[in-house]
Amino acid sequence: MPKQILIIDDDEDLSFIISEMLESYGYSVTCAADSERAFELLSENTYHLILLDINLPDTTGFELCKELRRISTIPVIFASARTSETDRITGFDIGGDDYLPKPYSMKEMLSRVNALIRRTYGFNEEEKIVTFGSVSVNITARTVEKNGAPVSLSLREFDLLAYLCEHKNTAVPKDKLLAEVWGAFSMVEPSTLTVHIRWLREKLEDDPAKPKFIKTVFKVGYMLEVSE
Repeated sequence: MPKQILIIDDDEDLSFIISEMLESYGYSVTCAADSERAFELLSENTYHLILLDINLPDTTGFELCKELRRISTIPVIFASARTSETDRITGFDIGGDDYLPKPYSMKEMLSRVNALIRRTYGFNEEEKIVTFGSVSVNITARTVEKNGAPVSLSLREFDLLAYLCEHKNTAVPKDKLLAEVWGAFSMVEPSTLTVHIRWLREKLEDDPAKPKFIKTVFKVGYMLEVSE
């Protein structure tokens, strides 16, 4: 699965050039010219990295990053013609991971993106497989088996299961799951998460009413409990 990158910049010509370059190196790229479109995309999709301009038509990249950081840890690279020390410090203080001054070379942009993706998601693309009980989840291939037989999951069910697998034995808050699986600014009701958890239990647990693996953590959220 290619890593998903969101470019938020009102310079549509530049965004197109960056998209072409990043896609030629195997990334999947989406562009937004203002924060309103960015919020729409973030509510409907999950991304692995955001390339964010500071000067946007309807707000600043700083404000957008602040909103994002309330609910998501997605890596953010600020790219801006504003290069003062104050702006750079502000960018890092509010949760930016890197700051790339315009104009920049495409080679440097690619290098920064690659480095941040590696730091965040790991260096190798080995198969990630998590097993619990009679269930085997291949996160890389997006397949699930129980007792050796394939289990059919919807896209959202798999994304939810994969997120729990990647954070196994950790209590994940409900709002974090909603933000990371349904999109950072989605208007999905918490009950939607509850229903998807129930569906996963029905498909994967031997006794869905008394789950051994997909546990509810009181007043927090959910956890996939796996024996190490």
